[in-house]
Amino acid sequence: MPDRPVPLTVLAVCGLGMGTSLILRMTCETVLQRLGVEARVDNTDLSTAKSQSPDVLVGQGMHMDDLAGVATVNVVVDDFVDDQALEARLRPALEEAGWL
Repeated sequence: MPDRPVPLTVLAVCGLGMGTSLILRMTCETVLQRLGVEARVDNTDLSTAKSQSPDVLVGQGMHMDDLAGVATVNVVVDDFVDDQALEARLRPALEEAGWL
């Protein structure tokens, strides 16, 4: 496991950082709880995300080029409420990074 403070820090990002990032945050929290991962999940807009340093960044693919290097792990989502799809992408990313 990487030498990281617990809990894992996760940032849910959308273009404007309003409703959709909050929805994505709640979906992330559901998935992380189901996976048994202790995490602090925050949500924000694209511009603010660039100044953050989370362990994991979750957002739409169209924003990931702008967010390159912000987090150790980037997870692309297509549907902000589909917890099964998020888990299918988040689980292997966390396993590969050694956090699961």
